[in-house]
Parts: sequence; C-alpha cells; structure tokens
Amino acid sequence: MSEKLPRVNCQELIQALKRAGFEEQRQRGSHLHLRRRSDNKRVTVPVHKGRPIPIGTLRAILRDADISIDEFRALL
Repeated sequence: MSEKLPRVNCQELIQALKRAGFEEQRQRGSHLHLRRRSDNKRVTVPVHKGRPIPIGTLRAILRDADISIDEFRALL
C-alpha cells in the first residue's frame, strides 16, 4: 500500500521546495519554475490560489525534485 500524501496548496508546496534548496527562477502565467543549483534540478509548480495541488501533480513534482514522501512531510 502506498503512503498517503498530505493535501497542500501552492504556497505550502513552494515553501517546502525552498527549504529543500530550490530557488524561484521565473514565472510564466500561472506556472512558477524553481531550480536547485546543487544538482540543477528543475520543477514547475502551478500557482492557483485557494486550490489544493492535485495528488498526481504533487507526486510528479516530488519525483522530478527527487524528494521522497517522508522528506516532503519533514519539509512541511
């Protein structure tokens, strides 16, 4: 059985990614691009105020960032 991901909005996700070493690179429309300089990983976060990030999108972002679910919980 897979571990459950917490429901988060875009601001909570962005703060967690910043704690993991990501920096805001640019924003185009409603998508914020973040980059981690140490390993040059890039992730894109949809910024829709007041709406939670869909679970599938959150999983894809965490996979692209090489962050496990446990690490993500610790970053929140």
